[in-house]
Amino acid sequence: METVIKLAHSPDSDDAFMFYGLATGRVPTGDIRFEHELCDIETLNHRALKGELDVTAVSFHAYAYLADKYLLLPHGASFGDGYGPVVVAREHLSREHLRGIELGVPGKMTSAYLAMKLYEPDFVPKVMNFNDILPAVKSGELQAGLLIHEGQLTYQDDGLKLAVDLGAWWKERTGLPLPLGGNVIRRDLGHKLISEVSRLLGEGIEYSLANRREALDYALQFGRGLERGQADKFVGMYVNDWTRGYGEAGRKAVRLFLDEAYAQGHIPNKVQVEFA
Repeated sequence: METVIKLAHSPDSDDAFMFYGLATGRVPTGDIRFEHELCDIETLNHRALKGELDVTAVSFHAYAYLADKYLLLPHGASFGDGYGPVVVAREHLSREHLRGIELGVPGKMTSAYLAMKLYEPDFVPKVMNFNDILPAVKSGELQAGLLIHEGQLTYQDDGLKLAVDLGAWWKERTGLPLPLGGNVIRRDLGHKLISEVSRLLGEGIEYSLANRREALDYALQFGRGLERGQADKFVGMYVNDWTRGYGEAGRKAVRLFLDEAYAQGHIPNKVQVEFA
């Protein structure tokens, strides 16, 4: 009997690369059929809050509010290892200049938003679709913006300047990669199905990494104008050995990120991080 699993991720080149093997049927899934949905990460965070999706990419920030419904899968995570979301402006802004500023952000549930709150909690967030932030800074509508996804590689092409690289800041301070997003699975699917889905997702990631050229060809359609070399670099930043498995350092990074957020009052409860 076929089991249907609703699987969701963001329409970005790194996620597309990661899920290439499953989305194209290259990885056989037996009696499990995955229904793929593509939504921006903040939409996925809010849909997961309602328990609408069986398996989904979410922000680690959002996981703080989802841990009762979902387990983290042991693979599929994205970390910024010495790099990460960036704050950009038309002119150079110091940390002091960011205090009290109106900042374009891609959603208050994103890990980028939480990392910014840890870096400088005193700013005025303007929530926008992540695609609209860079143009708003370039046009002068916003003084500064928090960029996720491909804009991290292209902001200089638009004449913008870096105020802070949050992944570099976190690495320098903690020695750990900055946790950005992970895959979660609904607890109520039961141990047997969770184990099988986890195995298939792991196989899908390995297939993409082993067949990089064809997976990158597929991912390019989600690259929002990136040249192949840029797309390859971006995918490499966020689909790598950290994606294969968290390891001790990755798990420590997730716990520290959420523990610090709780200690500073940015999330309401201390989070018990659990992996499937």
